[in-house]
Amino acid sequence: MDKKLKILFLAAEYDPLAKVGGLGDVAGSLPLALRSLPHPPDVRVVIPFYPQIKAQGLKTRPIAAFDISHQDGPIRATAVELLDSEFPLYLIDGQPISATSQIYSADNHQDGLKFTFFSLAGLQLAESLNWNPDILHANDWHTSPAVYKLKINRQANDFFHKTRSLLTVHNLPYLGHGTQNALHSFGLPRAHFSSLPEWAQHLPLPLGLLSADLITTVSPGYAAEILTPEFGAGLEDFLLSREHDLRGILNGLDLASWDPQNDPHLAVNFSRDTITVRQENKIALLKELELELNPDLPLLAMINRMDYQKGVDLVPDALRKIEHLDWQAVLLGTGDPSLEDTAKQLEGDFSRVRSLLKFDSSLAHRIFAGSDLILIPSRYEPCGLTQMIGMRYGCVPVARRTGGLMDTIQDYAANSSQSTGFLFDQPTSEDLASAIQHALVVFRDKRRWEGLKRRGMKQDFSWEKSARHYNTLYQELAARIDKQTD
Repeated sequence: MDKKLKILFLAAEYDPLAKVGGLGDVAGSLPLALRSLPHPPDVRVVIPFYPQIKAQGLKTRPIAAFDISHQDGPIRATAVELLDSEFPLYLIDGQPISATSQIYSADNHQDGLKFTFFSLAGLQLAESLNWNPDILHANDWHTSPAVYKLKINRQANDFFHKTRSLLTVHNLPYLGHGTQNALHSFGLPRAHFSSLPEWAQHLPLPLGLLSADLITTVSPGYAAEILTPEFGAGLEDFLLSREHDLRGILNGLDLASWDPQNDPHLAVNFSRDTITVRQENKIALLKELELELNPDLPLLAMINRMDYQKGVDLVPDALRKIEHLDWQAVLLGTGDPSLEDTAKQLEGDFSRVRSLLKFDSSLAHRIFAGSDLILIPSRYEPCGLTQMIGMRYGCVPVARRTGGLMDTIQDYAANSSQSTGFLFDQPTSEDLASAIQHALVVFRDKRRWEGLKRRGMKQDFSWEKSARHYNTLYQELAARIDKQTD
């Protein structure tokens, strides 16, 4: 039987207490999924005790207080444990964390102080509790200082002598620029004479990538892409030198929150076995959006942050290129004002388009359940959840062939009998328009379209599947420890 490992899991976000993006989803779901395995590791999660979490009035108990060394004098850190949690969840506070009200601020130096303090305090907390972790699992640049600190002090620190590290990269371009002085102020030196590029030797994520025993990304496709100049953020040559220690594990989906069979936001609940009643959700959505009440017209949807990375700018031009075809469309999201303006202009030019520039979770559920196609034209996508949700709700994805999108979508052009969606190669409105046009041709064949929806709804995007892969990596790291200490 595998050894029961102790996992120290550090993250800057945690759903539902403090979430900005996909990192929060992972931190909120993966530890719970790990502890639900047949032979679970002992996972303990540590997050910052942000002011916005304090304001929620949660029940906690104090567990530790200690000092973190800083060039201007020690900074006091305190830690509490969240009561009534399904697993140990610790929250760390201190002046650098309480200094700003937001999770991420516009001040890179301030964020550098906050997350370097938090990272070092996360390690110190384990020592204060006399809970010796086998694995430090860190996430993105915010907790990379903990990985670096562990590496440079491991030989001289008996407590962490056998602790190994795994660093998960959720979005490589966010390297922690502007935080280098903060790292230095906490006694973390630049990595002179390392294999990192000169410009990266004082940035937190590159230092984490240099120091981690294993590196993961949130999909196999993204793990391969970051080894290329297009996606490597200038670190591709260094990452190639670490390719042996790089893995891609696909994120999971919260199947309880995204369950068309029990979703309270829908007009009619449905499953793969009762997919014929899904049409009632489309009719209800068309009424809500005041679009033509014709369920035989394909309804195209985009639910996304209005961001250049997401390829949102490609959608209006692509729809204009196919304006001679029969379709209706709904766009939902907020973000870049210029992209919002373009979406509103599209609505102004086409009476069959609705551009809803807001965040509306309930409406998003209804759009997934009532639309025929979900457009995901991302320029890069480390994992992506939109395509998983779309398939689970019988909404067929049209997506760029990149990152987690190509890992989760079986392309119709490659194998129509196994397909779950449509992929296109180049981030251009021409390629997107061509893919939509192909999908609309298939839409007219009800038998083939029914097969597409059913195959998508059959896919396993559970966190349990992802957790099994992570647990295997933890065991691999533990085996390295045992081998190195024999």
